[in-house]
Amino acid sequence: MEKKTILEELLLKKSQQKKKISPINYKKRLFVLTKANLSYYEYDKGKKGSKKGSIEIEKIQCVETVNLEEATTPARQYPFQIMYKGGLLYVYATNKDSRERWLAALHKEIKDNFDLLNKYHKGFFSNGKFLCCNQTCKTAPGCTIWEKCFVPSTYLRKVSLNDDEPRENSSVSEQALAEEQAIAEHDWYAGNTSRAQYEQLLRQKGKEGAFMVRKSSLASMYAVSVFSKVPESKKGTVKHYHVRKTPENKYYLAENYCFESIPKLIHYHQHNSAGIVSRLRHAVSTQVNKVPATASLGNGIWELKREEIVLLRELGSGQFGVVHLGKWKGKYDVAIKMIKEGAMSEDEFIEEAQTMMKLNHPKLVRLYGICSKSYPIYIVTEYMPNGCLLSYLRSHGKELQPFRLLKTCYDVCGAMAFLERCQFIHRDLAARNCLVDSSLTVKVSDFGMTRSVLDDQYISSLGTRFPVKWSAPEVFHYTKFSSKSDVWAFGILMWEVFTLGKQPYELYDNMQVTEKVSQGYRLYRPQLASDIIYQIMYNCWHELPEKLPAFYQLLSFFEALREDNRA
Repeated sequence: MEKKTILEELLLKKSQQKKKISPINYKKRLFVLTKANLSYYEYDKGKKGSKKGSIEIEKIQCVETVNLEEATTPARQYPFQIMYKGGLLYVYATNKDSRERWLAALHKEIKDNFDLLNKYHKGFFSNGKFLCCNQTCKTAPGCTIWEKCFVPSTYLRKVSLNDDEPRENSSVSEQALAEEQAIAEHDWYAGNTSRAQYEQLLRQKGKEGAFMVRKSSLASMYAVSVFSKVPESKKGTVKHYHVRKTPENKYYLAENYCFESIPKLIHYHQHNSAGIVSRLRHAVSTQVNKVPATASLGNGIWELKREEIVLLRELGSGQFGVVHLGKWKGKYDVAIKMIKEGAMSEDEFIEEAQTMMKLNHPKLVRLYGICSKSYPIYIVTEYMPNGCLLSYLRSHGKELQPFRLLKTCYDVCGAMAFLERCQFIHRDLAARNCLVDSSLTVKVSDFGMTRSVLDDQYISSLGTRFPVKWSAPEVFHYTKFSSKSDVWAFGILMWEVFTLGKQPYELYDNMQVTEKVSQGYRLYRPQLASDIIYQIMYNCWHELPEKLPAFYQLLSFFEALREDNRA
């Protein structure tokens, strides 16, 4: 089945220009698409020749058209691009129908890939740079949002009204009904509640960011009402925002942040205030006898049966939660995280579970499911028998060779490059928040502070706790987080790895660290770190965030170092 041909056609392939000085050329190749691979072959006198290249379908990250170059010949009027792990391929179809056929077939085959890109380059990479944005690195992140990006079916998704695929010719009224149904299913929807009633309910909740969505006085429109404890009002105030639509039928509260549906809009603002008075933190329901908000958290595949889970022993206890080793269905070892009483709000705990539902990568600790229909709520993940990376470094570090320490950094960097690509920031990256499996693969864990961002920036409220010794200057001065502040923390984690678990800035308290780092002080080179390794970590500590490398660039450095070690 994997080898069955889906599509086969003679197309024009552009040379991949692996070096800036290599000439550009175009060759006819016979392209063959199967479930497993996209391969291309020599083709001469009507006969298929030797294979010239092949790309595994699961490694493809984006397939899209590409803008025409200047002075394009008639044979190169219909180009498309295939971005995959490790490369970029430009192909020219013979006509528009041919290109659409290939795009549709490839989109169908890659739709469940985990590493799909959010952005792509709409211009060719030519003569050492992308024509659309002038970036000179071939693996540079895209500059244009990929509108056709698919959400893998294995990710969390809303259950539709029925199990059938949406019909292409659905009427507008059917679409509107489905949209209203999707909104009505949420705890934050207040229906046609009167203004006096919803303001009273929000004030009763009395929490910063308490909110509800209601039908507004404008026909077929909705409004979001948010409670805020503003300094000038002891009782707090309720702010109201109309949900508006762009000409392209996208919804927004703040013009720069537009979404295809109201649930997606609400989900974004649950993680980012982005122009409104507060992040939407606490959904307020008008239904008195409604089941707890957490009861539907594990929609479908995520909700596990509590009776199938047996707690065995406590593995550890952190600032917010306690973790137990357990058995699932009597045969699978699992880790079960529960809220530590009085340490963490239920909403924060739920946010962590929801974040894990959206993220799936070999170097992230895997979520198996949750138990949310009664208390305490469980987050059930894969069990990592070698425990916390920090503890492992301190107890087994002297047994680890330099290549294994390098592999540890490579594992973490791979996970962070994935988060960066998916537009998530971790905000608490450190050796203590990574785990080690039985084969010594290291995986990033602890997503309690992780946030989804669209503009690579998250400014938390004053008073937010954060790990000072792992924080960039813009974090402890302005509580401004981004993927670049994660890069800074990654540099500190590298230092932890190559010192076998020493405490960063061990001679200074948090106040002194803030002062010294602001003045330019940086951690010393660990004895086990080569000059090249130290240069990489030092590059993660530039005082200007825009001067820091991205995770995808760091990953390429580690890949090159690993190749050198193998040679």
